[in-house]
Amino acid sequence: MAEYDFDVLVIGAGPGGYVAAIRAAQLGLKTACAESRETLGGTCLNVGCIPSKALLHASELFEEAASGKLAKLGVKTSGVELDLEAMHAQRLDAVKGLTGGIEFLFKKNKVEWLKGRAAFTGADTVQVGDR
Repeated sequence: MAEYDFDVLVIGAGPGGYVAAIRAAQLGLKTACAESRETLGGTCLNVGCIPSKALLHASELFEEAASGKLAKLGVKTSGVELDLEAMHAQRLDAVKGLTGGIEFLFKKNKVEWLKGRAAFTGADTVQVGDR
């Protein structure tokens, strides 16, 4: 098992965790962030708020175009179709862009991302995954 020595270990890279890790690194502390997901950002960014709002926004635009509401404003549409695959691709692109942004900030600020679930094994020792 590899050993590491950090001034700060943040457990979880959700909205609070990644901000705390970046700020600690900006203040000059040797910082790591443990995250068990394959991507940074937590539930909201990966599977919650952001992807659901991306789909909701696209659905609302479709509804406005298909229902004729836009025609009242002088925007006439015909043959409006829903492309669910394209909607899901846009959702994935939105999530990828935001999680990639956090990953970039980790690299820029020298925050080490420890991939795996964190568990305390002693008063000042944490095991992350098999590390």
